[in-house]
Amino acid sequence: MTTIDRADRALIEATQAGLPIVPRPFAAIAERIASTETEVIARFRELERRGFVRRIAAAPNHYALGMTANGMSVWDVEDARVSELGRRVGALSFVTHCYERPRALPVWPYNLFAMVHGATRTEVEEKRALIAGLLADACRASDILYSTRILKKTGMRLSPSGG
Repeated sequence: MTTIDRADRALIEATQAGLPIVPRPFAAIAERIASTETEVIARFRELERRGFVRRIAAAPNHYALGMTANGMSVWDVEDARVSELGRRVGALSFVTHCYERPRALPVWPYNLFAMVHGATRTEVEEKRALIAGLLADACRASDILYSTRILKKTGMRLSPSGG
């Protein structure tokens, strides 16, 4: 089993809520964890190479950008094709999250989920129609769940060290 050391964990804990918005964010993080900017960058590269970190990226606030209609589209697609179709749906520029989830039959037949944002519900429905066209006959049913409010919006968090 692959593990991380104390320094890697300290780096992840120091950055899991995001990087500081300063001219040299890696230097600021290095100062916080008693390291160097060069070491922080090297550790991030190694964590990414080993699969512990997927990416470092800006996370725009879609609400502030006017994307206030947010719908989780759900799809009942053929199990044999869900991985292939999920990759295709996930590659669409307007899909921000796409994943497979187990069905909860008989109440919930959906196994493919794709989050779509838009300025209006009409825009989201237009994007949803594009997904439906891509899925075509492999899709047996679909629905969309619109967000009404944000209860929590954070990524995965490690428990504090030693806790």
